[in-house]
Amino acid sequence: MRLLNFKHMYFHSRSEAGEKLADELMPYRYENCVVAALNYDSLLTAEPIAARLHCLLGLFLTEDIDMPGENMSVGTVNQAGGFLYNRSLSEGERDDYYSEFHGYIDDQKREKTERINRLLADGGAINAEMLREHVVILVSDGLKDPSGLDSAVEFMKPIKIKRLIVATPIASIASVDRMHILADELHCLGVTDNYLDTNHYYDENVHITNEQAIEKVRNIVLRWR
Repeated sequence: MRLLNFKHMYFHSRSEAGEKLADELMPYRYENCVVAALNYDSLLTAEPIAARLHCLLGLFLTEDIDMPGENMSVGTVNQAGGFLYNRSLSEGERDDYYSEFHGYIDDQKREKTERINRLLADGGAINAEMLREHVVILVSDGLKDPSGLDSAVEFMKPIKIKRLIVATPIASIASVDRMHILADELHCLGVTDNYLDTNHYYDENVHITNEQAIEKVRNIVLRWR
């Protein structure tokens, strides 16, 4: 497992950060790889990696359930319909949140699952056959907590993959600790013990639509270089 130095904390754009990560991942250019973005904005970081490595690009459909009035996620719904609590919460904290907000959390689970199902129908989502027997490079534009990572790994449990690599420009200490457990190799350009909103770490914050995401996934081969 390899962990990069932590000199880079801020980036001009998600694409620029992706180029920096691609530099480190070039040894995998001739491997049987697939690059999988952990959410829509992460596609902007994942695209230059897939283009440089000459591999397929896919999108994990996950939806965080954020607590109202708090800068935190209580858990994540994935495209298989599974729900995972944020591992940074203790069992007592999870019980307290669910006891006080169970109606809200259950409604959010249904709403997020319905949204994911609509997006699945549009195409572009990762699937088991794309991952099987491949080196999988999971890419995030920033990991405040490991919920999205846990959700993706849970989806991959029944799938035989060759190797799991996690690449992200910026991550919290809790996320790095979790990556050490889950991944065979990790690439992280910056770590902070006071993770703010992911947008904070980019000068340019461009967010892509569903249609743009699908176009990037479907046409990645045209962008190989």
